[in-house]
Amino acid sequence: MSRPVSVGVVGCGYWGPNLVRNLRAVENCSVRAMCDLNTLRLEHLRGLYPEIETTTDYDHVLNGMNVDAVVVATPVKQHFALAKAALAAGKHTFIEKPMAASAEQCEELIDIAERNGLVLMVGHTFLYSAPISKIRAIIQAGDIGDLRYINCRRLNLGLFQKDINVAWDLAPHDISIILDIIGEFPETVNCQGNAHVTPGIEDVTNMSLSFRNNRFATIQSSWLEPRKIREMTIVGTRRMIIYDDLQTHEKIRVYDVRVERPPHYDTFADFQYSYHYGDSYIPYLQQEEPLKALSQHFVDCIRSGAKPRTSGENGLDLVRILEAASASLTSKGAPVTVASGKHSRKISRIETHHATPRVVHG
Repeated sequence: MSRPVSVGVVGCGYWGPNLVRNLRAVENCSVRAMCDLNTLRLEHLRGLYPEIETTTDYDHVLNGMNVDAVVVATPVKQHFALAKAALAAGKHTFIEKPMAASAEQCEELIDIAERNGLVLMVGHTFLYSAPISKIRAIIQAGDIGDLRYINCRRLNLGLFQKDINVAWDLAPHDISIILDIIGEFPETVNCQGNAHVTPGIEDVTNMSLSFRNNRFATIQSSWLEPRKIREMTIVGTRRMIIYDDLQTHEKIRVYDVRVERPPHYDTFADFQYSYHYGDSYIPYLQQEEPLKALSQHFVDCIRSGAKPRTSGENGLDLVRILEAASASLTSKGAPVTVASGKHSRKISRIETHHATPRVVHG
């Protein structure tokens, strides 16, 4: 493809405008349309980007504007219908996280994309960030020893969602990072939580992912905290990493601390833990807005035909874990076994004649 990749963005509420801004900065990309049902929101964005056409008609974006790709940044309940329509119309498709409201929906989108030879990418933004890339490199180099566990806290006051609970809203960031760092799928998922504000929609959850070799990760998510916290602790046998995403310059600190058991002892009185305290250091990070790197990757994959780093399969893996967490919530925290990430259900045919779904304010 020699000409710029033309893109339409559907959903211009909270996150869509950030995608528009970053896609405009990507080389060989042209944002042609912004679509939303909220006309006041479109009027505001038209003032910022007068060269981009605005519309409330999603069918016009798919069939009347000659776009190559569609970016879906609406509420989760709209992801499947909008993405399916885009893929059926032959458009490369980017979907914000979580990919869809169920694993079954994710599998269908993957099948349509594969059959039509289209790029399907999911917005696991943090995997394109410099801190996570550095953490991944530190772990792969063996600097922290064997990974023992990961603890995540993603807390703030609001933003309350109406169609998904706090685990579906906030935990996808942490789950995507955990899967990327550990490099395997969890065996079981536990989740507990409570709905304090909106009946039936948990605003506080604690999730645990159990992996092979006694490794596990915990994720605390909340819309009911007075302080905004975005923190992850990664504990190894030799060193530990603290990742604080709210820090401006010192987002990662590596601590040379560990606890060691004595190799031999005859009685309990002889047993002594050994605590090692060494130096800490702050790795240098070449900072770039993750959303810009993600946007560039999407366009590059369209132009080259390469599979995205955060593909539909990655989105499916994450949604399977969220579904297991929901099942555990209804079972008061009982462990739920979760299947591996390869999708198996095949679609017998692709429907090319479809009704274009309505767009809701994103």
